[in-house]
Amino acid sequence: MFSKSFRVKSNTVIKGSDRRKLKADISTAFPSLSVEDLSELVPNKEELNVVKIYAHKGDAVTLYVLHKNPVLFELEKCLYPTVYTLWRYPHVLPTFTTWPPVLQKLAGGADLMLPGVVVPLSGIPEVKKGDCCAVKVVSNRAPMAVGTATMSSAEMRSLGMKGRGVSVLHTYMDSLWAFGDKSGPPSIPDVDTEGVEATYEEEEEEEDDDEATEGNSSRISHKHSPVLTEQMDALLLQCFLQALKSKVKKSELPLLTSSFLRIHMFSCCPSGKQLDIKKSSYKKLSKFLQCMQQQHSLVRVKELSKGVESIVEVDWKNPELRSFRTPKDPGIEEASVEVGRAEGEKPYHPPEITTLYSVSSRLEPLFQDAKKRKGTVLQPAEVRAIITDYVKRNELVDENNKNYVIINPILCDCLLEKSEYQEVEALKWDDLFSRTLYKMQHCHQLVFPGQPPIVKKGHIEPIDISVASRGSNKKVTMIKNLEVYGLDPMAVSVALQHRVQASSALNPVPGSKDRVLVQIQGNQVQQVCKLLLGWQIWKPPSCNVLIPCRVCNLLHCKISS
Repeated sequence: MFSKSFRVKSNTVIKGSDRRKLKADISTAFPSLSVEDLSELVPNKEELNVVKIYAHKGDAVTLYVLHKNPVLFELEKCLYPTVYTLWRYPHVLPTFTTWPPVLQKLAGGADLMLPGVVVPLSGIPEVKKGDCCAVKVVSNRAPMAVGTATMSSAEMRSLGMKGRGVSVLHTYMDSLWAFGDKSGPPSIPDVDTEGVEATYEEEEEEEDDDEATEGNSSRISHKHSPVLTEQMDALLLQCFLQALKSKVKKSELPLLTSSFLRIHMFSCCPSGKQLDIKKSSYKKLSKFLQCMQQQHSLVRVKELSKGVESIVEVDWKNPELRSFRTPKDPGIEEASVEVGRAEGEKPYHPPEITTLYSVSSRLEPLFQDAKKRKGTVLQPAEVRAIITDYVKRNELVDENNKNYVIINPILCDCLLEKSEYQEVEALKWDDLFSRTLYKMQHCHQLVFPGQPPIVKKGHIEPIDISVASRGSNKKVTMIKNLEVYGLDPMAVSVALQHRVQASSALNPVPGSKDRVLVQIQGNQVQQVCKLLLGWQIWKPPSCNVLIPCRVCNLLHCKISS
């Protein structure tokens, strides 16, 4: 909110009555503050200014300034402490911990994402959605940012610490901090994260050493044992040969090396293993492919531009490639159902989906003889039988042409529009049935193996797969409505993460309390469809309300980009 400069509207001294009201509001909002703390924060005799400002996005904010430092700000009738106040009273708010480099992102206007939260031994603080909370860095209890929780602590844990955690309003080094004396944060030792920063620094040093001495085997062995490195080299070669032999086609050449790795090699990795080039002796894909070209003569790689390479030729007659036999392990491609599922949990089975119809108030007279009242749920065959019985019992079949049914007053009121009252005297049987079903309330029934049927109103929602742009040239794939089919979004997220080797996250669906969407980096529509097809999410013959996917023929999949 204060990442950019704001405009001051007014600056006045607070009145005595407003001072007492402010002190009462602070006591209510922050009950952990003692009476002495309140007296220091809102002194009775010292000058306290009320500054009304407009943030760069137009939000009206009220600041309370003491000794030239903003101590509180009020937004939409909610009080928030500034970092100046939190440095004096760090215990006021529940506080999340993050790494020092994240602070710069927060000051630039970013929110705190849960993957960037450092979880101490005591766990994350307990908060509810919308609660005011603070953000600090490891090894220092002095808060560096203030915001509101986007979800409860229980939801954060259930989502596997993925997604947006804190909506940041104010940070150290932003324009609100610059409105004060611009003093720096104090150093307050943090017992909860003691040792975490040392681990972080050691990891950074190891990464720097690894980059600086990429070709030095002694450095590599410092981080990964020779056995693990040899195993990763063997796995890399196996996936490479399997991808060339069973995945890549001549028509696909030339093929970008990045696409070859992401689409073909990762999908050949056996289940239970993870392909990580950084843990191999090659460290980079370009070096591995260079070895495959020079020492094995399997491919020819050409550099299109700086940092962009393409496989332009494959030696299909190479003895090493021809003698390679695909391992029996089906890999992630066929065993992806197992990924992300807890040990001992039953395998996923798709539900049986049946289209049903409910008697509406307008059609109740038509179903009265069959003793079907408003709200009764029927299958299409039952509706057809009831309508046929009604027509025959009332002798409405046209004697001259038995393909037509004569319209009586009840059929007229139930099925015809007002403009048709004087024009339509008879309907064909098919038209009669279709009009009846159209006027009824659509429902659907889900039957999961071993569970009682679930009947819901309306059409069943298809699995929605969409591709959105993030930033200038980045794309993300989002999948919604997985819960409708009994799919665990977390399991789908983990399976996709292993399949495409890209980061994924779970985010709440706007406007829905109990649903989340899976978000994964890149355009992964094809991979998502293959995964769901492997889980046998298809459309039963009895269900005729869903749209087939034009990309993958997945009948419950709606593609938009």
